[in-house]
Amino acid sequence: MRGRIVASPGAWLVWGLVAIFFAGLAGVIGSVVVNSFGVRWFDTWLPESYTTQWYGQAWTDFTLLPVLTVTLVVCLLVAGISVLVGVPAAYVLARRKFPGSRLVYLLFLLPILMPPITYGIPLATVLYKYGFAGHLSGVVLANLVPSVPFVILTMTPFIEQIDPSIERAARMCGARTRHVFTSVLAPLLVPGILAASILVVVRTVGMFELTFLTAGPDSQTLVVALFYSMSAAGIRAQQSVDAMAVIYCVMMLVLLVVALRFVNPTQLVARVKEDPE
Repeated sequence: MRGRIVASPGAWLVWGLVAIFFAGLAGVIGSVVVNSFGVRWFDTWLPESYTTQWYGQAWTDFTLLPVLTVTLVVCLLVAGISVLVGVPAAYVLARRKFPGSRLVYLLFLLPILMPPITYGIPLATVLYKYGFAGHLSGVVLANLVPSVPFVILTMTPFIEQIDPSIERAARMCGARTRHVFTSVLAPLLVPGILAASILVVVRTVGMFELTFLTAGPDSQTLVVALFYSMSAAGIRAQQSVDAMAVIYCVMMLVLLVVALRFVNPTQLVARVKEDPE
């Protein structure tokens, strides 16, 4: 064992760098959290006293209830429309082989791999031209551009793992294509649909560029409202801004915990394999 420890200094270096990274990350987040509860914090290690009034002030000054409502509505609409469009499209790509299918996959990958700002500006220009931007519809349409391909790429492996003989057997029993899809495939695809929906919600909550370019005064999500609260003119307490940032971090943390709790890729693939049996 001593020989193994001496012979692997690279492993210690990697773990040391990981520890330094997480320590720095914890320090940055911890300072924001502590400052959101602090009354006065200038040249001391910790604030002089603590209070929760900044959260109430942030909730009132930044009108967080309408902002959170808009964020929830946008996430639900984007996730629902993405699933309704992406699942049938993923089924076609998984079951039908046609010339140019690789090109279609490449087109679906582009909005996911490219930085959103590269296509967000021309997309916002088109949405403003036709009157969608500045409203809730424009925010939803902009977020659908990367979300629908994301659902397609997520759902395609789940559909490919289902034995096509199940569909053929259902058709031999007289089921039409619509009934095969809704009564046979849909129950088997529930784990994949759940995975895609939760990941789309997480992605939409954190999507700043597209939402910022297309949102109006009444259609801002939480991440855009946080940016405006930090950069807008005027004097405001830094603690209230930090309180708003903590609310955003807690919201993202809850979504990530839910995603990791219910969306395990290995378990989902295993369930898809076991269900047909």
